[in-house]
Amino acid sequence: MEVNESKLIEREMTLRDLRITKEVTETRRSIVRWLALSLGVISPGESRLSAVSVLDALLYFQFGERKDPNVEELMDYIAKSWGPINEKTLRYHLLQLKKSNIVANASSKYYLAGPGIGDRHDAETWIDGYLDYQVNPIKEKLKIAIRELKGR
Repeated sequence: MEVNESKLIEREMTLRDLRITKEVTETRRSIVRWLALSLGVISPGESRLSAVSVLDALLYFQFGERKDPNVEELMDYIAKSWGPINEKTLRYHLLQLKKSNIVANASSKYYLAGPGIGDRHDAETWIDGYLDYQVNPIKEKLKIAIRELKGR
């Protein structure tokens, strides 16, 4: 039986295991770039900073200000911290982050998706919830496949 594998894909995630060096922790920008690379927001060697600046703004508002920003607030923060960003570029990156299940939105406000329980404005609770949300469904399906394989 031939299976169209592309139709089986429900979603994909990229998660990279990166070393945290002294250089990584020297500046906010380098930490955010490290996070963007680790979470698959950018690819290794990518020089464009707009995706990193959008992630930085979301992290700033969620964990620093403890609020969900709108597009105008995101644009203002990015302009002050990184330089001007085109609204179309910002919306493109928000859409890509939403497709990656990193960002969600409601009532024209954006926030980092998850966790299902706990304080989403707490960084550690958020990352635990985000990883559980992303990895647990995959883990459960892998267990089913292994059980099925053992029975053959």
